[in-house]
Amino acid sequence: MMLIPTHHFRDIERKPEYLQPEKCAPPPYPGPAGTMWFIRDGCGIACAIVTWFLVLYAEFVVLFVMLIPSRDYVYSIINGILFNLLAFLALASHCRAMLTDPGAVPKGNATKEFIESLQLKPGQVVYKCPKCCSIKPDRAHHCSVCKRCIRKMDHHCPWVNNCVGENNQKYFVLFTMYIALISLHALIMVGFHFLHCFEEDWTKCSYFSPPTTVILLILLCFEGLLFLIFTSVMFGTQVHSICTDETNIERLKRKQQPRERRGSWKAVKETFGGNFSPNWFNPFSGPYHPALRDEGWVRQVASSDNMETTTEEQSEEQSEERKDEDSVEVTDE
Repeated sequence: MMLIPTHHFRDIERKPEYLQPEKCAPPPYPGPAGTMWFIRDGCGIACAIVTWFLVLYAEFVVLFVMLIPSRDYVYSIINGILFNLLAFLALASHCRAMLTDPGAVPKGNATKEFIESLQLKPGQVVYKCPKCCSIKPDRAHHCSVCKRCIRKMDHHCPWVNNCVGENNQKYFVLFTMYIALISLHALIMVGFHFLHCFEEDWTKCSYFSPPTTVILLILLCFEGLLFLIFTSVMFGTQVHSICTDETNIERLKRKQQPRERRGSWKAVKETFGGNFSPNWFNPFSGPYHPALRDEGWVRQVASSDNMETTTEEQSEEQSEERKDEDSVEVTDE
Protein backbone atom coordinates (compact mmCIF):
# COMPACT_ATOMS: atom_id res chain seq x y z
CA MET A 1 0.00 0.00 0.00
CA MET A 2 1.05 3.59 -0.49
CA LEU A 3 -0.28 7.02 0.49
CA ILE A 4 -1.57 9.06 -2.44
CA PRO A 5 -2.80 12.65 -2.27
CA THR A 6 -6.20 12.80 -3.96
CA HIS A 7 -7.74 16.13 -3.06
CA HIS A 8 -6.96 19.11 -5.27
CA PHE A 9 -8.34 22.63 -5.54
CA ARG A 10 -9.25 24.57 -8.65
CA ASP A 11 -8.82 27.92 -6.92
CA ILE A 12 -5.02 28.19 -6.89
CA GLU A 13 -4.99 31.39 -4.84
CA ARG A 14 -6.83 29.71 -1.99
CA LYS A 15 -5.01 26.42 -2.19
CA PRO A 16 -2.76 25.85 0.85
CA GLU A 17 0.60 24.26 0.33
CA TYR A 18 0.08 20.52 0.45
CA LEU A 19 1.44 18.99 3.65
CA GLN A 20 3.06 15.62 3.23
CA PRO A 21 2.88 13.41 6.34
CA GLU A 22 6.67 13.43 6.49
CA LYS A 23 6.64 17.22 7.01
CA CYS A 24 4.46 17.01 10.12
CA ALA A 25 6.45 17.03 13.31
CA PRO A 26 5.36 14.51 15.96
CA PRO A 27 2.75 15.94 18.33
CA PRO A 28 4.12 17.55 21.47
CA TYR A 29 4.13 15.54 24.66
CA PRO A 30 0.65 15.88 26.21
CA GLY A 31 0.39 17.87 29.40
CA PRO A 32 -1.06 16.60 32.69
CA ALA A 33 -4.66 15.42 32.66
CA GLY A 34 -5.87 18.49 34.55
CA THR A 35 -4.05 21.08 32.43
CA MET A 36 -6.12 24.26 32.13
CA TRP A 37 -7.25 25.39 28.68
CA PHE A 38 -7.01 29.13 28.07
CA ILE A 39 -7.02 31.11 24.82
CA ARG A 40 -4.65 34.10 24.78
CA ASP A 41 -6.80 36.37 22.63
CA GLY A 42 -6.95 40.06 23.56
CA CYS A 43 -10.48 40.61 22.29
CA GLY A 44 -11.80 37.48 24.01
CA ILE A 45 -10.12 38.32 27.31
CA ALA A 46 -11.57 41.85 27.19
CA CYS A 47 -15.07 40.48 26.46
CA ALA A 48 -14.78 37.98 29.32
CA ILE A 49 -13.74 40.76 31.73
CA VAL A 50 -16.67 42.92 30.57
CA THR A 51 -19.03 39.98 31.15
CA TRP A 52 -17.86 39.58 34.74
CA PHE A 53 -17.98 43.33 35.31
CA LEU A 54 -21.60 43.55 34.14
CA VAL A 55 -22.67 40.64 36.34
CA LEU A 56 -20.91 42.17 39.35
CA TYR A 57 -22.50 45.55 38.59
CA ALA A 58 -25.92 43.93 38.62
CA GLU A 59 -24.97 42.25 41.89
CA PHE A 60 -24.01 45.61 43.40
CA VAL A 61 -27.22 47.38 42.36
CA VAL A 62 -29.49 44.52 43.41
CA LEU A 63 -27.88 44.22 46.85
CA PHE A 64 -26.95 47.76 47.84
CA VAL A 65 -29.64 49.75 46.02
CA MET A 66 -32.70 47.50 46.22
CA LEU A 67 -32.48 44.65 48.75
CA ILE A 68 -30.39 45.81 51.72
CA PRO A 69 -32.22 49.15 52.13
CA SER A 70 -35.58 47.37 51.95
CA ARG A 71 -37.59 47.09 55.16
CA ASP A 72 -39.21 43.85 54.02
CA TYR A 73 -36.59 41.40 55.28
CA VAL A 74 -38.34 38.29 53.96
CA TYR A 75 -38.49 39.81 50.47
CA SER A 76 -34.81 40.82 50.67
CA ILE A 77 -33.58 37.44 51.94
CA ILE A 78 -35.53 35.33 49.42
CA ASN A 79 -34.61 37.47 46.41
CA GLY A 80 -31.04 37.91 47.61
CA ILE A 81 -30.48 34.16 47.92
CA LEU A 82 -32.13 33.46 44.56
CA PHE A 83 -30.26 36.18 42.68
CA ASN A 84 -26.88 35.30 44.19
CA LEU A 85 -27.39 31.61 43.48
CA LEU A 86 -28.22 32.28 39.83
CA ALA A 87 -25.31 34.73 39.52
CA PHE A 88 -22.91 32.17 41.00
CA LEU A 89 -24.11 29.46 38.60
CA ALA A 90 -23.82 31.88 35.67
CA LEU A 91 -20.24 32.83 36.50
CA ALA A 92 -19.31 29.21 37.23
CA SER A 93 -20.75 28.18 33.85
CA HIS A 94 -18.81 31.01 32.21
CA CYS A 95 -15.55 29.82 33.79
CA ARG A 96 -16.18 26.22 32.74
CA ALA A 97 -17.04 27.28 29.17
CA MET A 98 -13.92 29.46 29.00
CA LEU A 99 -11.42 27.11 30.66
CA THR A 100 -12.59 23.76 29.24
CA ASP A 101 -10.98 22.24 26.18
CA PRO A 102 -13.85 22.43 23.64
CA GLY A 103 -12.64 19.30 21.87
CA ALA A 104 -9.34 20.24 20.26
CA VAL A 105 -7.82 17.67 17.93
CA PRO A 106 -4.24 16.75 18.95
CA LYS A 107 -1.94 19.19 17.19
CA GLY A 108 0.56 17.76 14.73
CA ASN A 109 -0.84 14.21 14.71
CA ALA A 110 -0.91 13.99 10.90
CA THR A 111 2.37 12.09 10.85
CA LYS A 112 3.20 9.23 8.54
CA GLU A 113 3.40 6.84 11.50
CA PHE A 114 -0.03 7.79 12.82
CA ILE A 115 -1.68 7.56 9.39
CA GLU A 116 -0.16 4.13 8.85
CA SER A 117 -1.34 3.05 12.31
CA LEU A 118 -4.95 3.71 11.24
CA GLN A 119 -4.63 0.82 8.74
CA LEU A 120 -6.83 2.49 6.14
CA LYS A 121 -8.72 0.26 3.75
CA PRO A 122 -9.43 0.98 0.07
CA GLY A 123 -12.21 3.54 -0.17
CA GLN A 124 -11.31 5.24 3.09
CA VAL A 125 -9.81 8.70 3.36
CA VAL A 126 -8.44 10.96 6.09
CA TYR A 127 -8.37 14.74 5.93
CA LYS A 128 -5.51 16.83 7.25
CA CYS A 129 -5.61 20.44 8.32
CA PRO A 130 -2.55 22.22 6.85
CA LYS A 131 -2.85 25.01 9.42
CA CYS A 132 -2.30 22.89 12.53
CA CYS A 133 -1.05 19.71 10.79
CA SER A 134 -3.78 17.59 12.40
CA ILE A 135 -5.99 14.84 11.08
CA LYS A 136 -9.54 16.17 11.12
CA PRO A 137 -12.22 13.74 12.25
CA ASP A 138 -15.74 14.11 10.93
CA ARG A 139 -17.53 17.32 12.04
CA ALA A 140 -14.27 18.99 13.11
CA HIS A 141 -13.44 22.51 11.94
CA HIS A 142 -10.41 24.75 12.27
CA CYS A 143 -10.78 27.87 14.43
CA SER A 144 -8.56 30.76 13.38
CA VAL A 145 -8.68 32.26 16.89
CA CYS A 146 -7.92 29.10 18.88
CA LYS A 147 -5.57 27.97 16.08
CA ARG A 148 -6.78 24.40 16.54
CA CYS A 149 -9.23 22.03 14.91
CA ILE A 150 -12.25 21.64 17.20
CA ARG A 151 -14.54 18.60 17.21
CA LYS A 152 -18.20 19.43 16.61
CA MET A 153 -17.38 23.14 16.57
CA ASP A 154 -20.48 25.34 16.72
CA HIS A 155 -18.87 28.79 16.74
CA HIS A 156 -16.19 30.84 18.47
CA CYS A 157 -17.70 33.05 21.17
CA PRO A 158 -15.63 36.06 22.31
CA TRP A 159 -17.79 36.44 25.43
CA VAL A 160 -16.39 33.17 26.79
CA ASN A 161 -13.06 33.59 24.98
CA ASN A 162 -13.33 30.08 23.58
CA CYS A 163 -14.86 27.93 20.91
CA VAL A 164 -18.17 26.25 21.65
CA GLY A 165 -17.55 22.62 20.82
CA GLU A 166 -18.14 19.05 21.84
CA ASN A 167 -16.77 19.29 25.38
CA ASN A 168 -18.04 22.69 26.56
CA GLN A 169 -21.35 23.24 24.78
CA LYS A 170 -23.22 22.26 27.95
CA TYR A 171 -21.47 24.99 29.95
CA PHE A 172 -22.21 27.57 27.27
CA VAL A 173 -25.90 26.61 27.26
CA LEU A 174 -26.03 26.88 31.06
CA PHE A 175 -24.22 30.23 30.92
CA THR A 176 -26.79 31.71 28.53
CA MET A 177 -29.66 30.24 30.54
CA TYR A 178 -28.50 31.57 33.91
CA ILE A 179 -27.66 35.00 32.49
CA ALA A 180 -31.15 35.19 30.98
CA LEU A 181 -32.68 34.19 34.33
CA ILE A 182 -30.76 36.74 36.41
CA SER A 183 -31.56 39.42 33.79
CA LEU A 184 -35.27 38.63 34.05
CA HIS A 185 -35.06 38.51 37.85
CA ALA A 186 -33.27 41.88 37.97
CA LEU A 187 -35.84 43.49 35.66
CA ILE A 188 -38.71 42.28 37.85
CA MET A 189 -37.03 43.60 40.99
CA VAL A 190 -36.32 46.97 39.33
CA GLY A 191 -40.00 47.26 38.41
CA PHE A 192 -41.11 46.55 41.98
CA HIS A 193 -38.52 48.96 43.37
CA PHE A 194 -39.67 51.79 41.13
CA LEU A 195 -43.26 51.22 42.21
CA HIS A 196 -42.21 51.18 45.87
CA CYS A 197 -40.18 54.39 45.54
CA PHE A 198 -42.99 56.20 43.72
CA GLU A 199 -45.38 55.38 46.54
CA GLU A 200 -42.97 56.42 49.29
CA ASP A 201 -40.23 58.99 49.76
CA TRP A 202 -37.25 58.33 47.44
CA THR A 203 -34.85 59.19 50.25
CA LYS A 204 -36.13 56.21 52.25
CA CYS A 205 -35.94 53.52 49.57
CA SER A 206 -32.19 53.67 48.96
CA TYR A 207 -28.95 54.58 50.69
CA PHE A 208 -28.01 56.71 47.68
CA SER A 209 -29.42 60.06 46.60
CA PRO A 210 -32.54 59.94 44.39
CA PRO A 211 -30.70 60.98 41.18
CA THR A 212 -27.97 58.39 41.75
CA THR A 213 -30.55 55.72 42.53
CA VAL A 214 -32.49 56.46 39.34
CA ILE A 215 -29.35 56.36 37.19
CA LEU A 216 -28.18 53.05 38.70
CA LEU A 217 -31.61 51.47 38.22
CA ILE A 218 -31.96 52.70 34.64
CA LEU A 219 -28.52 51.35 33.74
CA LEU A 220 -29.39 48.02 35.33
CA CYS A 221 -32.71 47.96 33.49
CA PHE A 222 -30.98 48.64 30.16
CA GLU A 223 -28.34 45.98 30.86
CA GLY A 224 -30.92 43.42 31.97
CA LEU A 225 -33.13 43.97 28.93
CA LEU A 226 -30.21 43.77 26.51
CA PHE A 227 -28.76 40.61 28.05
CA LEU A 228 -32.16 38.98 28.40
CA ILE A 229 -32.84 39.32 24.67
CA PHE A 230 -29.33 38.34 23.59
CA THR A 231 -28.88 35.31 25.85
CA SER A 232 -32.43 34.07 25.28
CA VAL A 233 -31.81 34.01 21.54
CA MET A 234 -28.46 32.27 22.04
CA PHE A 235 -30.00 29.76 24.44
CA GLY A 236 -32.77 28.92 21.98
CA THR A 237 -30.29 28.60 19.12
CA GLN A 238 -28.05 26.26 21.09
CA VAL A 239 -30.92 24.07 22.28
CA HIS A 240 -32.17 23.83 18.70
CA SER A 241 -28.69 22.86 17.50
CA ILE A 242 -28.43 20.14 20.15
CA CYS A 243 -31.90 18.73 19.48
CA THR A 244 -31.34 18.64 15.71
CA ASP A 245 -27.74 17.41 16.12
CA GLU A 246 -26.56 20.13 13.77
CA THR A 247 -24.07 22.87 14.63
CA ASN A 248 -24.31 26.41 13.27
CA ILE A 249 -21.44 25.71 10.88
CA GLU A 250 -23.14 22.55 9.61
CA ARG A 251 -26.42 24.42 9.19
CA LEU A 252 -24.73 26.97 6.96
CA LYS A 253 -23.27 24.17 4.83
CA ARG A 254 -26.27 21.86 4.90
CA LYS A 255 -26.87 21.91 1.13
CA GLN A 256 -23.25 21.15 0.29
CA GLN A 257 -22.71 18.50 2.95
CA PRO A 258 -25.81 16.44 3.72
CA ARG A 259 -25.20 13.90 6.46
CA GLU A 260 -26.98 11.41 8.65
CA ARG A 261 -28.05 12.74 12.06
CA ARG A 262 -28.49 11.01 15.40
CA GLY A 263 -31.71 10.95 17.36
CA SER A 264 -32.34 14.22 19.14
CA TRP A 265 -32.68 12.64 22.61
CA LYS A 266 -29.36 10.83 22.25
CA ALA A 267 -27.63 14.07 21.26
CA VAL A 268 -29.17 15.87 24.25
CA LYS A 269 -28.03 13.15 26.68
CA GLU A 270 -24.50 13.21 25.32
CA THR A 271 -24.32 16.99 25.61
CA PHE A 272 -25.67 17.24 29.15
CA GLY A 273 -24.15 14.06 30.58
CA GLY A 274 -26.55 11.10 30.58
CA ASN A 275 -30.22 10.71 31.45
CA PHE A 276 -32.19 13.67 32.75
CA SER A 277 -31.14 14.61 36.28
CA PRO A 278 -30.30 17.73 38.32
CA ASN A 279 -26.73 17.37 37.01
CA TRP A 280 -27.97 18.73 33.70
CA PHE A 281 -28.12 22.14 35.39
CA ASN A 282 -24.86 21.70 37.27
CA PRO A 283 -21.86 23.49 35.70
CA PHE A 284 -19.52 21.26 37.71
CA SER A 285 -20.83 18.09 36.05
CA GLY A 286 -19.35 17.37 32.63
CA PRO A 287 -20.95 16.06 29.42
CA TYR A 288 -20.55 12.50 28.19
CA HIS A 289 -18.77 11.86 24.92
CA PRO A 290 -17.22 8.49 24.03
CA ALA A 291 -13.49 8.54 23.40
CA LEU A 292 -12.51 8.96 19.76
CA ARG A 293 -11.37 5.59 18.37
CA ASP A 294 -9.14 4.99 15.39
CA GLU A 295 -12.11 4.68 13.05
CA GLY A 296 -13.26 8.12 14.14
CA TRP A 297 -10.38 9.68 12.19
CA VAL A 298 -11.40 7.96 8.95
CA ARG A 299 -14.11 8.98 6.51
CA GLN A 300 -15.73 6.55 4.10
CA VAL A 301 -16.36 7.35 0.45
CA ALA A 302 -18.46 5.57 -2.14
CA SER A 303 -15.73 3.32 -3.52
CA SER A 304 -12.02 3.32 -4.14
CA ASP A 305 -12.53 3.05 -7.91
CA ASN A 306 -14.25 6.41 -8.22
CA MET A 307 -12.30 8.17 -5.48
CA GLU A 308 -10.77 10.78 -7.74
CA THR A 309 -14.17 11.58 -9.27
CA THR A 310 -15.72 11.91 -5.83
CA THR A 311 -13.04 14.21 -4.50
CA GLU A 312 -13.14 16.39 -7.62
CA GLU A 313 -16.90 16.82 -7.12
CA GLN A 314 -16.25 17.67 -3.48
CA SER A 315 -13.73 20.30 -4.49
CA GLU A 316 -16.37 21.90 -6.70
CA GLU A 317 -19.20 21.84 -4.14
CA GLN A 318 -17.27 22.13 -0.88
CA SER A 319 -14.37 24.42 -1.76
CA GLU A 320 -15.06 26.69 1.19
CA GLU A 321 -14.90 23.77 3.63
CA ARG A 322 -12.10 21.81 1.99
CA LYS A 323 -9.87 24.78 1.27
CA ASP A 324 -8.29 24.14 4.66
CA GLU A 325 -7.97 20.38 4.17
CA ASP A 326 -5.91 17.84 2.27
CA SER A 327 -6.81 14.20 1.96
CA VAL A 328 -4.89 10.96 1.82
CA GLU A 329 -6.32 7.87 0.21
CA VAL A 330 -5.14 4.31 0.46
CA THR A 331 -5.09 2.22 -2.73
CA ASP A 332 -3.79 -1.21 -3.58
CA GLU A 333 -0.62 -1.19 -5.61
